[in-house]
Amino acid sequence: MENNILPNIKKARSRVGASKLIHHIFKLNNELKTIGKNKLFFVRTYGCQSNLRDSEIIKGMLLEMGYKEAKEIGDAHLIILNTCAIRENAEKKVFGEMGFLKSKFKKDFIFGICGCMAQEESVVKKIIEKMQYVSFVLGTHNLFELPYIIEEFVKTKKQVIKVYSKEGDIVEDLPSIRDSKIKAWVNITYGCDKFCSYCIVPYTRGKLRSRDKQDILNEINWLIKDGYKEVTLLGQNVNSYGLDKNDGYKFINLLEDVCETGIKRVRFATSNPWNFDKNIALLFNKYENLMPYFHLPIQSGSENILKKMNRNMKIKDYLALIDFLRKHVPNCAISTDIIVGFPNETSAEFKQTLSLYNKVKYDNAYTFIYSKREGTPAAMMDDKISFSNKEKRLSELNDLVRKYSKFNNEKFLNQTLDVLVEGKSKTDKSVWTGYCPQWKVVNFTGKCKVGEIVKVKITSISRFSLTGKTI
Repeated sequence: MENNILPNIKKARSRVGASKLIHHIFKLNNELKTIGKNKLFFVRTYGCQSNLRDSEIIKGMLLEMGYKEAKEIGDAHLIILNTCAIRENAEKKVFGEMGFLKSKFKKDFIFGICGCMAQEESVVKKIIEKMQYVSFVLGTHNLFELPYIIEEFVKTKKQVIKVYSKEGDIVEDLPSIRDSKIKAWVNITYGCDKFCSYCIVPYTRGKLRSRDKQDILNEINWLIKDGYKEVTLLGQNVNSYGLDKNDGYKFINLLEDVCETGIKRVRFATSNPWNFDKNIALLFNKYENLMPYFHLPIQSGSENILKKMNRNMKIKDYLALIDFLRKHVPNCAISTDIIVGFPNETSAEFKQTLSLYNKVKYDNAYTFIYSKREGTPAAMMDDKISFSNKEKRLSELNDLVRKYSKFNNEKFLNQTLDVLVEGKSKTDKSVWTGYCPQWKVVNFTGKCKVGEIVKVKITSISRFSLTGKTI
């Protein structure tokens, strides 16, 4: 392997090269298979579902190396933090955890950092200068090199940095240990070419790359054989699936083929509303296994702010899409993402966001104060809004989130819903928990087994969950 390779945000912006599809034959030699013998690992994951999926692959590789998973982080000989870079608070949390773990190190302890933070120049520079206790840093594009990076550190005892700033390839056939036995994340795309002005993801995850449809369908058929009941198709924007291939096979075609596999439940996330194919709504009448839930991030109710965000969505078009979905999928739930306090967002522009929220009445929303990300266009914008003002706006918005979450849940009172049983409640072992088709948490009593889909009559509701009993 090469010497240390550091991230470069200028290279990460590139969109000129061709991606490779690599069917990786993951075969370790005997030395690599025994590196983890009699040792434990712990992987802590921050951020989105894509990171959760990456962590499942990391665990699969570590088990192949002879490691076993620790139940507690304090028992581990190897700790890997799979990080998120989308907001400053996420980075602060990781750095705080790194400092805490430093005091817990054992002899021959290995400590690795991977994920989106690893792709940031400022982060890696800080690790090199001030955090020599970090054993290795691994980027998002070369996850499959993890065993060899661990081997390099074990042999040299020197910090290893391997972070490639490139457009990205697709590597298939890596081992995986999934966190659930009934629900699975399935990547359909990697990266993003949208370049929203506030977002670091196109730099940390590379350009849009669509997996081959047959690789996706093979993975889902394997999951069905293993007893899985639900898959969620993942992408920074699932609607963009196939746009890089130019073969006419698009997301709607893939979605229909996935439904045809016969898996009990199909979901997808995230759907950028700017290129959502309305014909997808018509599939819900054809396929009962397509779950009626849409996550449609708008980020702001102000078209002026959306333009500054490089999200040129017209609010009237967004509302028309919402109306179309509710007309053709009348039992659907809709959620969104919203950023408050984007640089120099005026009070009037913020009120436009509140107005939009009152019109749509979302089932849920993931709300955030704007977070400056080094290397993005928005990071260079002047911003005169005080943080306290931004906090007040977030609080006002969250009041609406709570109001309409309860409002939407009330319609399920005394209704009977199909619930996929996930296990016992963490707070009450006499209560089961699972999700209904609208991706709402349902806590209930009755006789059932994990992995079953049971009918539950809803007897009470709260803002963020439903309560009932099996019938």
